[in-house]
Amino acid sequence: MAQGGKATLAGVAYGMGAGALWGLVFLAPQLAAVFGPLQLTIGRYLAYGLLSLVLIAPRRRMLASHLTRRDGRELALLALLGNTLYYVLLSAAVQAGGIAMTSLVIGFLPVAVTIIGRRDADAVPLRRLLPSLLLCGAGAICVGWQAFALLGSASIEPLIGLACAIGALASWTAYAVRNSRALARLDAISAHDWSLLIGIATGTQCLLLLPLALFLENWHHGAPDWLLFAGVSVGVALLASIAGNALWNRMSRLLPLALTGQMILFETLFALLYAFWWEQRGPTALEAAAFGFVVASVLACIAAHGGAGARRTKLAMEAPE
Repeated sequence: MAQGGKATLAGVAYGMGAGALWGLVFLAPQLAAVFGPLQLTIGRYLAYGLLSLVLIAPRRRMLASHLTRRDGRELALLALLGNTLYYVLLSAAVQAGGIAMTSLVIGFLPVAVTIIGRRDADAVPLRRLLPSLLLCGAGAICVGWQAFALLGSASIEPLIGLACAIGALASWTAYAVRNSRALARLDAISAHDWSLLIGIATGTQCLLLLPLALFLENWHHGAPDWLLFAGVSVGVALLASIAGNALWNRMSRLLPLALTGQMILFETLFALLYAFWWEQRGPTALEAAAFGFVVASVLACIAAHGGAGARRTKLAMEAPE
């Protein structure tokens, strides 16, 4: 197999692993439902920030010597878009509208990122991606139809959840594009260390948010609730933020931006699987059809990219670890 083909397969494997771990974040707001979106975000990312500090400590001086002011500003913005703001909105969307509806909206991310990324030098022409995008749209329609059929309520909460999910989609789209381009220009910092630096920046932002959360959220909970909250926060930080982000950044260096966007579909797939497990049920006919369309969309996108991504392969081979 050609080097470019091996890089594509490796990138897809990393993307699948990241999706499996990231899908867990949709469960967290349900597992700790007595806590609000700000509390969930602060708990997750304070744990993430502390873990990042511990993991990066042996290389702190070396990394500090390579970081510029531009890198500092970029880290702060990426932390806000991809972590702090995104997770506040996603948690609110899950608690108000449910996992299925939230997964549907976030599932549109590949379409948004693909369109934005098609101007990159290594992007595949949009006409070659059209089958993949059509299949993705068909899958989204199936999941959306099912999600809104299950809501069946005149409450305004589903509308609030939908608005928060759309906001989370916009935030993560901006993050995905900026992070991929930031990784492409980095020479002296590994993808893993970059992810840890984003974690430290996010933890700092959550410390600044703590006074606001103390004012807005309910903090009167029993010891069992706080133990559950601590377990969920540390678990999601370790699995989704540390391991998932590391896998995603490795993938971003192997795949062109348009294909990188398609990989977020794995997060949607795994989030729905976790939802079925949580609700102790199997998929409906519409949900099963959506799975088929989404998988077909990813396979069509991989086929469209063929041997693309040689530039990213070279970059990944040269990146220090």
